[in-house]
Amino acid sequence: MKSRTMLAASVIAMAALFPLATHAQHQGQEFFTAQNIKWGTTPSLPGAKFAVLEGPMNEAKQFIARIQFPDGYKIPPHFHSTIEHVTVISGVFAMGHGEKFDQAKLTPLRPGDVAIMQPKTPHFAMTTGQTEVQIHGLGPWTLTYVDAKDDPRNK
Repeated sequence: MKSRTMLAASVIAMAALFPLATHAQHQGQEFFTAQNIKWGTTPSLPGAKFAVLEGPMNEAKQFIARIQFPDGYKIPPHFHSTIEHVTVISGVFAMGHGEKFDQAKLTPLRPGDVAIMQPKTPHFAMTTGQTEVQIHGLGPWTLTYVDAKDDPRNK
């Protein structure tokens, strides 16, 4: 009984700390809550929302970013200059390998699932439902479309 009381007290004490972690910096630590992430856009993924949590992504430093996609969003075949780690936060983020978009080659990734894409490995993706992913890696990070006609920055 005594251990249950101590466990309950520990849980209550930890729960009391969470409201303080809204987006605070303290002695080299930074905390984010989903509600306080500042979303913007990126020209390489029009229609998606983008937020850099740690960066910058264009320097040889670690980065963490979140991307929110609408339902049915398709990312044409592309690759990155450095390794990309993708963790699905919500929705379904289906990914496939190759230089041509092929829906039959998609592997659906659900919340908690992870994909690791090696540098310069062509891949493509599609979402089902509102989808949020977190990417992280080491910069400088770039997104290069296999077919330049697919790159919205060229339009």
